[in-house]
Amino acid sequence: MPINQPSNQIKLTNVSIVRLKKGGKRFEIACYKNKVQEWRNGVETNIDDVLQISNVFVNVSKGEVAKSNDLQKAFGTSSVQDVVKEILKKGEVQVGEKERDHDLSALRREIATLVAEKSVDPATQHPYPVSIIEKAMTEAGFSVKQGKTAKSQVTECLKLLQTDSKLPIQRARMRVRVSLPSGDAEKLKEKILEGAEKVENEETRDNDWEVVMLIDPGQFRVINELLQKQSKGKGRIETLTFAATASAS
Repeated sequence: MPINQPSNQIKLTNVSIVRLKKGGKRFEIACYKNKVQEWRNGVETNIDDVLQISNVFVNVSKGEVAKSNDLQKAFGTSSVQDVVKEILKKGEVQVGEKERDHDLSALRREIATLVAEKSVDPATQHPYPVSIIEKAMTEAGFSVKQGKTAKSQVTECLKLLQTDSKLPIQRARMRVRVSLPSGDAEKLKEKILEGAEKVENEETRDNDWEVVMLIDPGQFRVINELLQKQSKGKGRIETLTFAATASAS
């Protein structure tokens, strides 16, 4: 294999370098973008589909291949495949500045989209456009965390918008259906309805009690735990939609 092959490959836009420092030395492997995470999640199991070049380097961009005795000293083995697997598992994915900015921008947009889906203007009870949410995020000084998913950052973002931005905003209410046998409903009905901001429909039929209501999303877990403990698995709660407002008809 020509020594300059990895140097040529590194110029491709879909390359990811995974780096691991061990035994006082730096070791790198050249992978296809997005495949590293798939490998770590168990989605991708074929290592040949993860690696651009089946070798271990001290510097991928310069095409400097790691020596076997260096691998032996650092990893206790000179097996390239074994070393590659350890680097894949424990190494740090290197991201270029432009790519990092692009990824952060995309993540920021995704967070703003999720916040827009789960929040409303308290005055109009209508959702805000994503662009308005993004401006409020900037105003509030929200910092995107690259290592976390967009979904896991929504609650933090929304709280910050409520305290540190001028945008009036509140969480949208969740529309849920709760159903359980009539016998259990007699003792649990009052507690379940305590969590409702609005009851849209309530009926008993075929020995089952069912209610459709709007709740604060935080009440979902409370009601679910109540059903699990008190109805012995016979009751259930399911999400229907995120409603724009508790005053909706």
